[in-house]
Amino acid sequence: MLIRTEAPADIMPIDTLLKSVFETEAEAELVMRLRENGKRTLSLVACNDDGELIGHVFFSPVMLDGEDYSWQGLAPMAIKPEYQRQGIGLAMLEEAKQTLAELGYPVIVVLGHPDYYPKVGFAPAAPQGIQCAWPVPEDAFMVLEVVPGAMGDKSGMISYSEEFDVL
Repeated sequence: MLIRTEAPADIMPIDTLLKSVFETEAEAELVMRLRENGKRTLSLVACNDDGELIGHVFFSPVMLDGEDYSWQGLAPMAIKPEYQRQGIGLAMLEEAKQTLAELGYPVIVVLGHPDYYPKVGFAPAAPQGIQCAWPVPEDAFMVLEVVPGAMGDKSGMISYSEEFDVL
């Protein structure tokens, strides 16, 4: 398996993957809008040994109480069903954590499954004073420092790019 940064040739395979994995086309449309509007911070793909795209994870900027601290939102992440439960998503997240830290993006937030994301270090955001702008289960909104100490004493409301408003 190879994990690498998205290339232009990956755009349509990513779109196909997202449309096949999620119940609606909303996530695929979101990624296209974020990409088109210059809000792609990091987009990684996983390919099998034959070069087929089998996974994707996307990061875009988020704000904390309207301030830009270079924090990132993880959304969406998708793995082809026949490749799920093989550690591909976790491997992509480990690669993303390292890449984002190297690029100076110190914190990641995610709205996701509370049993999955803690495997790579995410923790509930609410006890750390970080809230999601949407009404979501408290344990599903999580945060991760990829640069130790980057959160400091920061707290407040996370807001995503306007492209997320249509979800």
